[in-house]
Amino acid sequence: MKTTHKLAIAGAAMALTMASTTVLAAARDYVSVVGSSTVYPFATVVAERFGKSTGTATPKVESTGSGGGMKLFCSGVGTEHPDVTNASRRMKSSEFKLCQDNGVKDVIEVLIGYDGIVVANSKAKAPMKLTRKDLFLALALQVPGPDGKLIANPNKTWKDVNSALPDTKIEVLGPPPTSGTRDAFSELGMEGGAKKFADLKALRKSKDADEIKALMAKLGIPASAFNKKGKKVFKAVAHAIREDGHYIEAGENDNLIVQKLEANPNALGIFGFSFLDQNSDKVQGSIVEGVEPEFETIANKSYPISRPLYFYVKKAHMGVVPGIEGYLAEFSSEKAWGEEGYLADKGMIPMPAELRAQFASAIKNKQSMTGEGL
Repeated sequence: MKTTHKLAIAGAAMALTMASTTVLAAARDYVSVVGSSTVYPFATVVAERFGKSTGTATPKVESTGSGGGMKLFCSGVGTEHPDVTNASRRMKSSEFKLCQDNGVKDVIEVLIGYDGIVVANSKAKAPMKLTRKDLFLALALQVPGPDGKLIANPNKTWKDVNSALPDTKIEVLGPPPTSGTRDAFSELGMEGGAKKFADLKALRKSKDADEIKALMAKLGIPASAFNKKGKKVFKAVAHAIREDGHYIEAGENDNLIVQKLEANPNALGIFGFSFLDQNSDKVQGSIVEGVEPEFETIANKSYPISRPLYFYVKKAHMGVVPGIEGYLAEFSSEKAWGEEGYLADKGMIPMPAELRAQFASAIKNKQSMTGEGL
């Protein structure tokens, strides 16, 4: 009797498991993609090509921002959660931990290409000629004052920042904190400008507690902000954007920024190179450190504000949600991300051939990232 009872229970459990798996597989018959607004147009064209060429359901691609996409992606396993998230910067260690904590144990990381971050304006005016120091002095929450101590940013016009620049109000439309574009701009643009100040540069490099405290005192940074790594104190200063109306958060819709730049020729806007490329009849990129944002300058890394682009795949969903493998194969094909591929026509800067082969292999072999080096 006991054996029969146990078998009955085991059979019921197996049936329930099979039913759950069937429900999981049947809950969604399309690939769900979220993430970066910069990667969105690339992911969308791949989805459309994949849908048309295979006759299967076209993947659904949503622009949520890199941070928002990571939060959704790492929230769990199951078809109520996305299969893929795009990012215009690498997954953070805190996001990897969130994935692990929520059962998203196996994540495949794929570098897909490169993009430049442009500071654009309407073609009704001449392009701006800026340095990263100019950008920091224009947009930082605090900047070094006459005595070297940090003060609330007093600069109202570009001429206040640099006497060689126009006497027009600083008005920059840019992405919110959830955006990978904002993260990359802070790291590549704002940090690059902050490092032009000797004390901030020294703070960034220092790992000596006494030296960090001395530099903090010299800069007027409260002792409560102390960290054993001077780089973290430096980042807190370099990444803090002013909130007095000179920087306007414009959401994740880069097309909206382009429209606002057309309406206001004195304003500048921050977004990915692909949007500049697609709207070159309306807007133009500023020259940064003497280099124009162009396909070639981003590819050879001479343009100073350029970044890698990624997508992340939930391995547990592969083989469960139909179409994931096919969508990834389309994305990593030479006809898509190759030097002559259709993504290059959309403004994405291709990786070198050896890197394309490496990441195509990672997709094919379902190689999960380990979190090392994040």
